[in-house]
Order: sequence, then C-alpha cells, then structure tokens
Amino acid sequence: MTQHQTIRFTIKLSYDQYLKVYQGIAKNVSVIADDGRRIAFPAGRIQPFLTKQGINGYFEMELTSENKFVSIKKLS
Repeated sequence: MTQHQTIRFTIKLSYDQYLKVYQGIAKNVSVIADDGRRIAFPAGRIQPFLTKQGINGYFEMELTSENKFVSIKKLS
C-alpha cells in the first residue's frame, strides 16, 4: 500500500477573486502550506467550498506518494 501525504494550508479568496476562474483568467490556486512549501492546484478542487463570501478556511489536501490528488477537506 502506498503512503499518502497530507498538506495543510489556509486560504482566503474573495468571491470576485474566484470569479477569475470562470472568466478564464485563472486556472490554478497557489498557496503556502503550513510546512512552507508553495503548492499550486487546479482551482476546481476547491470550488465545492465556494460561498457568496468566497473561500475562507483551513484545509487539508491528501496526495498520493506520486503527488496525485486524492481529496481535500475543510478543517475549519
């Protein structure tokens, strides 16, 4: 069984900032993880968490050992 890794990060995007995804201006989100790494991932991965206020919270992303996306969940 392969070992999965988790990356935790905080994100704060306004609704207008996320709107750039729909306008075709942005495709990825880039954040600094708790461990200091900069990570970028497709903006669609966090779309389920979009509200009228945008996307705000502390998240945990799970990746395979080959850095393939498994899941993302909001922690707070």
